[in-house]
Amino acid sequence: MSILDRILETKRGEIAAGKAKASVQDLLSQTQACTLPRGFVQALKSPPAGTSIALIAEIKRASPSKGLIREDFDPASLAKAYQNGGATCLSVLTDREYFQGQNAFLGEVRTACTLPILRKDFIIDPWQVVQSRALGADCILLIMAALEETALANELASLAQDLGMDVLVEVHNAKEMEAALTLPVRLIGINNRNLSTFETSLSVTETLAGEIPPSAMLVSESGIYTAADITRVKAAGASAVLVGESLMRQDDVEQATRSLLA
Repeated sequence: MSILDRILETKRGEIAAGKAKASVQDLLSQTQACTLPRGFVQALKSPPAGTSIALIAEIKRASPSKGLIREDFDPASLAKAYQNGGATCLSVLTDREYFQGQNAFLGEVRTACTLPILRKDFIIDPWQVVQSRALGADCILLIMAALEETALANELASLAQDLGMDVLVEVHNAKEMEAALTLPVRLIGINNRNLSTFETSLSVTETLAGEIPPSAMLVSESGIYTAADITRVKAAGASAVLVGESLMRQDDVEQATRSLLA
């Protein structure tokens, strides 16, 4: 069983437990008290002045492959540091079992900054989509490798948009890209990390970028550590990058973000 398979098995159990505590209708009622979504895609189209590319900066404490990434971990402080450093949007890990995330991090981050927020989790059920809006997410991630049927991905994407959220669809290969381009979504993430081996290579972005139509926006994810890496994926067609681990490991996150985007 791959790491992804184990994560999805755990996630199904979490969803069942969540549904026992709150129905979709309960969650929909909670969304009525939420502030309006901050435009995630719109923000990516207008990154801060002086930055080299739109950055989705990730708040992530740990990962299955690397273990604990940052011991001194305060989501609100990190959100402020990222915003001050020039990030355009934020990504917040909420998976508890494998990434040491918490749903509460979304609210903490939203209160601490004005940037749009992506809920980074393994979303495979409509219940999670509604939960994401109730938690304050402005955008959700759909990982094509985690969704067995394109019809389900379409349902989840449409529901998110009905709730006012944007959707980032993540792909790893040509087959997933083909399926992603049938969805009503124009924000496509190419993950440079192999979900089976967890190795990364920017060549994945370079190989798949040509499949994306001009009407869509490309986000290059994982394996980006330096300004030279950004230059490389920009040349391939990326309009934005998602960076987490390399920034999370820095003592001065604000300065590291500023240096990456110089």
